[in-house]
Parts: sequence; C-alpha cells; structure tokens
Amino acid sequence: MKITDSVLRSFRVARTYRENSQKVNCVDYSPNGENAISSSDDDCIVLYDIREGKPKRTLYSKKYGVDLIRYTHGDTQTVVYSSNKVDDTIRYLSLVDNKYIRYFPGHTARVIALSMSPVDDTFISGSLDKTIRIWDLRSPNCQGLTNPLGKPVCSFDPDGLIFAAGVESQAIKLYDLRAFDKGPFASFETRFNRVCDWTGLKFSNDGKQILISTNGGMIRVLNAFNGSVLHTFSGYNNSRGISLEACFTPDSQFVMIGSEDGRVHVWSTESGMKVAVLDGKHPGPINTLQFNPRYMTFASACTNMTFWLPCVDDL
Repeated sequence: MKITDSVLRSFRVARTYRENSQKVNCVDYSPNGENAISSSDDDCIVLYDIREGKPKRTLYSKKYGVDLIRYTHGDTQTVVYSSNKVDDTIRYLSLVDNKYIRYFPGHTARVIALSMSPVDDTFISGSLDKTIRIWDLRSPNCQGLTNPLGKPVCSFDPDGLIFAAGVESQAIKLYDLRAFDKGPFASFETRFNRVCDWTGLKFSNDGKQILISTNGGMIRVLNAFNGSVLHTFSGYNNSRGISLEACFTPDSQFVMIGSEDGRVHVWSTESGMKVAVLDGKHPGPINTLQFNPRYMTFASACTNMTFWLPCVDDL
C-alpha cells in the first residue's frame, strides 16, 4: 500500500497501552520494523512486538534514568540511550540479558540528541555542553569531537556519510564524517518569526530534506543541499513550549507531529498543504511520534503508547 493523503486520513488508533506512569520521552522502531522500544521519565524501557501488537517486556534503568533510546544499526537486540539522572554518560544495553555492554563517558551536560549511523556502528551525540561527539559501539572512547559553537541537535543523513547540526536554534551546519575535524563544509542560517528552541533535526529518507522541530508551535522543512526553506508548518497546539517530536513518513512525502491536545497533524512535503488531523484520544501532549520504517503503522505517545493502522473501510 502506498502512503497517500487518503491513506493517512484513514488511520485510526488500533491499540493503546498504559505501561508507563510518566511521559514516554522517546520511541524507536527496529530497522526491520518488527519491534518498537520506548523510554520513559519513569525509568522504564518497554519492548513492543509489532506483529503481535503488544508489549512483550519491560526493563528498568532506575539508577541512571533513560531518554533518547535508539536501536543500534541492523540489530534488534541492543540499544543505546542517554541518561537523565546521575551523569551524562551514554549507555549501550543488551536487551537479551539486560546487561550493559559498554559505557560512553565524556559529555559534561545533558545529551539532547542521539543519532545512529544507518550503515555501521558509528553514532553521534549532541549535548548542552555545546559539543558533538562521534562514537563507535566497539570502543568506550570518543572517536571525535566538534565544537559547533552553540547548543547542537544533530542527525546522520540516510547514507551515513554526512551529519547535520542545528546550532543555537539558528544555523544548520553540514559535516563530512570522514573530515569533520576540518569543520562544516556548508552552513546556512534559518530563523523563525517567533522565538523558539530547536528541539530536533532529521533528514528525510531520500536525503533531500531536513526537518527542524521546535518548542514553539512551528516546524520547518529545508532543502538539504542549499538550506532554502521549503515549508514552515504551524496550526497545531503547543502553547506551553513543550518539546514535541516530528517525523517524516518513510517515503519522505509527508511530515507528522503530535500536539498538546492529543491530535496528530500531517502535511504534504510536496504541496505544503495539511492533509490530515487524527484524534489519538491522548490524555496529554504527544511528546514523541515515529512512523514504522517497513510497515503501514505509526506510534504516538504521551504517558500512553498508541499504535495506529489505516482503516481499509475508509479507503
């Protein structure tokens, strides 16, 4: 099934789970689309089986807390995540035996961005200490460090050759992973017409667009090559300055974000038009939202975790 306006409008809540007592701060799908994992402010890591459509296991990170959880490259058995208690070390966890494989110390302030390479064991992290660090899962030592001169959100491109840093909520800098120490090879400024913090940055799967999430009720899609503004989307509820995560659909044709009032808003990246508003019956703000990379389903979360499916009867 191809993702179209009408398919997106047909999505309905299929399952809602109430495994968490506090907000779900991150959701990630495994690369094969068959598993999902969530991290929450209540220190829980919940694993979901997508084929069965239900939670299958809960792990805990009570000492360190858990945020920004990510499956590692090509693996459904290991994850990395940042800590929100004790220290700012990144942790590499085996889901099979619930044991830490490795720690990645170095950041001196909270990690606010974590991106796995789509092609190998490299990952990058951005921190409030105003550095971006480059890591390899096989070594606890930082493989490289860059100072982008401001608070950075960062992400790999789909080929794993380039990473982008959104710096101090006003500029995007592009780095070649193999020559990052030479500084960015491209840089472009983009400012919103209201004061807001950039809270996330993502490439589209075709590598042609960059999505900036903010805490100011606006998100923006840029041309990834020259930084020109393609679209600025607003008109969803975020009056409290919350960090709401936005995402592309896997075909790069649509952008989605949740809102304070528990609804999901969807726009076309081609036309710039809003194509759907979906009511998830979320009791609180939708903090995190991810579309499955392989299957026609997506997840949205507040304190509850909700999985969505298209309703064939509506098509």
